[in-house]
Amino acid sequence: MAETSAPRSAARAEAPRVLTGDRAARKRQAIIEAARSAFVRDGFDAAMDAIATDAGVSKVTVYNHYGTKETLFMAVIGDALEESLAGAIAGTAQRLQDSDDLRVALKWTANAWVASMTQPDMVALRQLVASEVRRFPELGDAWRQHGPDRARPALVAAFERLIDAGRLTMPDVDTAILQLYALVLYPHLVHSTYGMALDQRTTERLVDSGVDMFLSFYGYRETSPRSKH
Repeated sequence: MAETSAPRSAARAEAPRVLTGDRAARKRQAIIEAARSAFVRDGFDAAMDAIATDAGVSKVTVYNHYGTKETLFMAVIGDALEESLAGAIAGTAQRLQDSDDLRVALKWTANAWVASMTQPDMVALRQLVASEVRRFPELGDAWRQHGPDRARPALVAAFERLIDAGRLTMPDVDTAILQLYALVLYPHLVHSTYGMALDQRTTERLVDSGVDMFLSFYGYRETSPRSKH
């Protein structure tokens, strides 16, 4: 049953309290985990009463920590994306910084993104954000801020380094990053919207050919032209 608007309206009138300490942290984590399950199961209309019960706290405690259901949902999104993508983002940054082989680094990155973003809970949360983003635009902002675009600084740094070395011809780095997402990640997100999943063989072909197409278009050179002299 959808929750009535009165608790949410009342919650908006007061900002969440700043609660600190190990006990408060444990309660926040319990609330996040309960809310994530509830949102995946029931959508944005998941009852705050049920979330509080599953977390083992009172509804007042939930509002004290998060203030509104929208704030709680954004916290769930941030936590889910952090849990899912932390390894992929860190691995991307390390490989792009340490490896001289951009092709290998991008293929690892693409596979890590796909594996993270196609987990069932992530697919369900993404669909929920898409369905609610008109009512609550901040949900879309939370998704973008915590999603694969967190790898953008590492990608920009790597591309600019290779451009300076004469190993890439890339006049618009921002556009190039969007094109990379479109080649290796977006097909999975589009198919998941319709309840479909691409098989492993198709994933491998998309990643391998997508990265190769991307690097070919931008004139990637395995070694610096200057090293040949």
